[in-house]
Amino acid sequence: MSATCQTLPDFATTLQSKGLNLLPLKIETLQVNITKLCNQACLHCHVAASPKRTESMSDAILAACLDVLSKTPSLRNLDITGGAPELHPRFQDLVSQAKSLGKHVMVRHNLTVTLDPHPLNQASMADLPRFFAQNQVEVISSLPYYQPYFTNRQRGQGVFEKSIESLKLLNALGYGQADSGLQLNLVYNPAGAFLPADQAALQADYKKALKEQYGVVFNQLFTLTNMPIQRFRESLERLGNYETYLQKLAGAFNPLAAEGVMCRSLLSVGYDGTLYDCDFNQMLDLPVELPRPHILDTPPEQWLQRKIVFGSHCFGCTAGAGSSCTGATS
Repeated sequence: MSATCQTLPDFATTLQSKGLNLLPLKIETLQVNITKLCNQACLHCHVAASPKRTESMSDAILAACLDVLSKTPSLRNLDITGGAPELHPRFQDLVSQAKSLGKHVMVRHNLTVTLDPHPLNQASMADLPRFFAQNQVEVISSLPYYQPYFTNRQRGQGVFEKSIESLKLLNALGYGQADSGLQLNLVYNPAGAFLPADQAALQADYKKALKEQYGVVFNQLFTLTNMPIQRFRESLERLGNYETYLQKLAGAFNPLAAEGVMCRSLLSVGYDGTLYDCDFNQMLDLPVELPRPHILDTPPEQWLQRKIVFGSHCFGCTAGAGSSCTGATS
């Protein structure tokens, strides 16, 4: 390790200096990453998903996830992510079965997957909005900005225009509309190595611009800090900005945001069944600290006995107003 790297801030040391002992509280959300296949290859993607990634959750692991959901009353939410999770052949079956168990289902939906053919078999995905509505799925979709330039720069040329088209399809079915019960939430990531602006102020700007310019409505905006891992870290390192960005995140450490980090109430399941404290740890191959960190081997009653695995990337969740899969944490 270089002398420069030795000076980088340490997350565990920071917690200790603030008198914080972040233990698991209550596991309310099971987040499952069912595939790394995606119709896009976004520059900021912490999963490094793309049309070339074919890793996919097996039927046995899907069945184990559903079994855990059925036997664990505290697990109120199923959060399905990828890649583009809709590209998994059992995606709709997973949603339907989770709904039959009385669980709230959230899908991390990239919007363009509705309009693009399946990258492996060219099948149409046009039925997705109606399927979501029929099953009252909460749709959570990334829209890096409410103007084309920044979204297309981060996610690819033409993505903004397709995203607006897809949002209109969801709106037509009631998503984002008052009193419909169909939740449509958007996600904002900064376009570079800086913290997101105030979530409430950004939400107001998004709602005004999208309504006035495109007739699009939605429920909430979640602000997420760009995590210094995978493609985004590689980009920072190419520009020589990784250490500067990490120092910026550490300098903005917020104890209140740290108290609300998602790893205290969520557990992440990889496509192969390995258990992780969060989706970011999953992408860094940092499984939970349990003797057998696999959904087939470790029952839910042991999950609260674990010590959460932290790393320098955790400064991204605790900087400023905080960052989680449902936005700011303080």
